[in-house]
Amino acid sequence: MSNTRLYTRRPRTMAPILATGLAGVAVYGLLRRARRRESLNGKVVLVTGGSRGLGLVLARHAAEQGARVAECGRDVSTLDRARSTLDALGLRVLALPCDVTSPAAVQILIETVRGELGPVDVLINNAGVIQVGPVEEMTAADYAEAMAANFWGTVHATLAVLPEMRGRRSGHIVNIASIGGKISVPHLLPYSASKFAVVGFSRGLRSEMAPHGVTVVTVCPGLMRTGSPRNATFRGRQRSEYAWFSVAASMPLLSIDAETAAHRILEGAMRGEAEVVFPLSMRAAAMLDALMPSVTAAFLTAAARLLPGEARHATGRRSGKESESWVSPSWLTRLGDRAAQKYNQVATGES
Repeated sequence: MSNTRLYTRRPRTMAPILATGLAGVAVYGLLRRARRRESLNGKVVLVTGGSRGLGLVLARHAAEQGARVAECGRDVSTLDRARSTLDALGLRVLALPCDVTSPAAVQILIETVRGELGPVDVLINNAGVIQVGPVEEMTAADYAEAMAANFWGTVHATLAVLPEMRGRRSGHIVNIASIGGKISVPHLLPYSASKFAVVGFSRGLRSEMAPHGVTVVTVCPGLMRTGSPRNATFRGRQRSEYAWFSVAASMPLLSIDAETAAHRILEGAMRGEAEVVFPLSMRAAAMLDALMPSVTAAFLTAAARLLPGEARHATGRRSGKESESWVSPSWLTRLGDRAAQKYNQVATGES
């Protein structure tokens, strides 16, 4: 009898919590719409990892809004292609090589941007790497690589621009984390761990910098159609891992268009929002995880059982473009493959 009573009480207990959560989302939406949006016109914007994918789209959108834009990337040939693409659109963007895992290189980058364009008004920390595969296949080096690029790259660039921003009491720092920085996704553990670190750093920094006139925005998007799986790293059963990841990153119901994502990020950044989480399904997932983490854990456990298992023998690391199969590329990945061509994930003439 007592067990039955406990069972019938649970929905009543959860109803106020869910109602409170929905009310919070509604209030957040009203406050966001009411917040004044600053203009990017004339501002100096630096986008790390801006030579391809989301970073390239962000750089273009900022330049189209009148910003003086600098972008950086590790690969010189990819940077050259990005610069040519933007030049063809009549957009002048300063493209500089830089490995954000190096504090010295980042300092040189900031000084060069200052000399060419002026002090950085908006820093968008977008550079990063992603490794896909089961935990058994990952090594300590994979975690170190993810932390070096995703977390320390964000920290290095932030610390390099912070003194000037504090000195003039203005500036925006936009840290591109991931929904994987709020909900840890199976087979993405190094990536998720590094993005959790970015979220923690970014949210704490916002509180400390607010009195100094510097706004810090944390961005946690879901999957975006940028063509990035081609340049991700895969371990274990690489073809199977690449297949599920590239298909998921191409499906309209599971991923968001890169143009829409860039627009949402810049809107949130210039409104000074504390956190930008999209699409709506990811906001709902984050809310569910905050309210009922056991439910999220059960769902992710079920999802993990559907993902590829360990490889029968050591296979090392391969990029996505080295892990193709009959599944990917195919009609299932058509949108992602088009995005890879459009957003400079592949060299000219490469399929």
